[in-house]
Amino acid sequence: MPRGDKSAYTGKQKRQAEHIEEGYESRGVPEKEAERRAWATVNKESGGGEKSGSGRGHAANHAPSRKGGHAGGQASASRTAAERSASAKKAAATRKRNAAAKH
Repeated sequence: MPRGDKSAYTGKQKRQAEHIEEGYESRGVPEKEAERRAWATVNKESGGGEKSGSGRGHAANHAPSRKGGHAGGQASASRTAAERSASAKKAAATRKRNAAAKH
């Protein structure tokens, strides 16, 4: 089976990956990257492709899906670059004013 072949995945896993991918794309992640992240999440949750048969399943860990958006990085920055710059300038001015008042 070649790398990237999705035939071992269940219909539910494929639907999950599609839904996760759409969520990433709606937040501005490029299509290829969104697909890669979506399948990584499905693999992390379910342990990869599943094969049929009684007693072969195991419980899914949904923590990777809940974690999305909380891990940090640029997407979760709470302030824009302009806001950070303005804050830094204000702080510098305050330090300068306090230093002058001290002398």
